[in-house]
Amino acid sequence: MKITSKDLSLIAIFASLYAVLVYLLAPISFYVLQFRVAGIIRPAIAKKWVLAIGYTIGVVVGNLFSPFVGIYELLFMPIMSFIAGIIGYILATKFNNNYLVTGIVIATIIPLSVSWMLNQVLSIPLLATLPYLFISEQIVCFLGSTIFKAIEKRYVWW
Repeated sequence: MKITSKDLSLIAIFASLYAVLVYLLAPISFYVLQFRVAGIIRPAIAKKWVLAIGYTIGVVVGNLFSPFVGIYELLFMPIMSFIAGIIGYILATKFNNNYLVTGIVIATIIPLSVSWMLNQVLSIPLLATLPYLFISEQIVCFLGSTIFKAIEKRYVWW
């Protein structure tokens, strides 16, 4: 798989946008009841697998501002984000690179990962965090899917 200079630009833009949104919205991007608005861009991975790299880099940079910064935020969550993005892309290719499919996949894997991480870091039971995180992630990714579908009607952004 070849990465072009256009791909590198998209990776940089994606990573920067994700990290800036996490930073600017830090009060709601972390903790147990997080609502990570930055996730709104994740469904875009449906069109280009390399955006999973940008998402991963954005997670690393954004998580530098986490109150839980450490091995989980800087290694575990970026790895899970990359895996979620790649699985989302692969499954979306089976459905005409559908944004919603990618969003649903990512918004399922990430809440499971965050809930597990919070259980390890704060000893909070998985079932105490998973339902809220699952719902908030699905909402964010559904909104992102809708926005990218609307953009795609007028522009080929990828």
